[in-house]
Amino acid sequence: MNAPVSNRKAELLANTVEHVDITSYDARPIIDSMRKMSFTSRDTARAADIFSMAIEDKDCSPWLTLAGSTSAGGCMHVYRDMIRFGMIDVVVSTGASIIDMDFFEALGFKHYQAQGAVDDRELRANYIDRIYDTYIDEEELQACDHAIFEIAESLEPRPYSSREFIYEMGKWLAAGNAKKPNSLIQAAFEEDAPIFCPAFTDSSAGFGLVKHQVERAKAGKPYMTLDSIADFRELTEIKLAAGATGLFMVGGGVPKNFAQDTVVCAEILGHEVDMHKYAVQITVADVRDGACSSSTLKEACSWGKVDVTFEQMVFAEATTVVPLIASDAYHRAGWKQRDKRHWQKLFQK
Repeated sequence: MNAPVSNRKAELLANTVEHVDITSYDARPIIDSMRKMSFTSRDTARAADIFSMAIEDKDCSPWLTLAGSTSAGGCMHVYRDMIRFGMIDVVVSTGASIIDMDFFEALGFKHYQAQGAVDDRELRANYIDRIYDTYIDEEELQACDHAIFEIAESLEPRPYSSREFIYEMGKWLAAGNAKKPNSLIQAAFEEDAPIFCPAFTDSSAGFGLVKHQVERAKAGKPYMTLDSIADFRELTEIKLAAGATGLFMVGGGVPKNFAQDTVVCAEILGHEVDMHKYAVQITVADVRDGACSSSTLKEACSWGKVDVTFEQMVFAEATTVVPLIASDAYHRAGWKQRDKRHWQKLFQK
């Protein structure tokens, strides 16, 4: 006899994903050993060296770009701690990493480890969404949608960049609405580190914002909108203010290209600007289809986006190497000697 849906759902959502803590272990000996190896190990060690160089370069502002589901898979606190400890100054991300994963957990919800093979039709019957071997409770995700709706309802009805809207989300969390106070969004708000989601509505946020616009339109009231052009302009303004920049890219997609394109945008606006000085990309994408997500950093140099002196591609699943590289950088402690840039203040009136 099949168990009742409620009991089965509780069984499926029994084991939570626990996020790795880069301060709790020292990856330096592993990275040092990898430096003497070959294949992806040596690439990983060189990527760690380049990331540390970007942090230790007092003229450089390192940026993080996020695509994929590594936040749900256990790396969420890695990215938060990169902000907290001043290893990065800017985040450019997919909407899913910021909303469906980070904001979702800030509301007190969890991600869960899948246990063995389960029919996806059974998951659907229990209102469970699957990301490879990770589960999300769809009912909780809809509560996340509603929170986005409530934040949108509280704002002045005008255009917002994604950076500006996520800043308002951080303010809302910090005002006592966070069930989990140590989220990436709240940390970025408190550290004045901007987060950009150039495809913001391609996430759980989209449902809440559509609901906001539809209900406002029905009531004959004005509504807020997102201005993707403002996103591009604002991130380019940060590039111009920063001068030297470094990119630590997890996955590819829109965040990768968006961050790289600031160099070209600055030139179009008539400014002389250096290519991104340091660049690391961690990806499993194949380069042979010519897609942006898989284009190598050397290829990006031909577009005038990334310098090739200090660049490294790492072809690995990110949850296996990001915790090593980030722990290595944390324990080498170059971040203790650099000043956080607080780029959010560029936009505060």
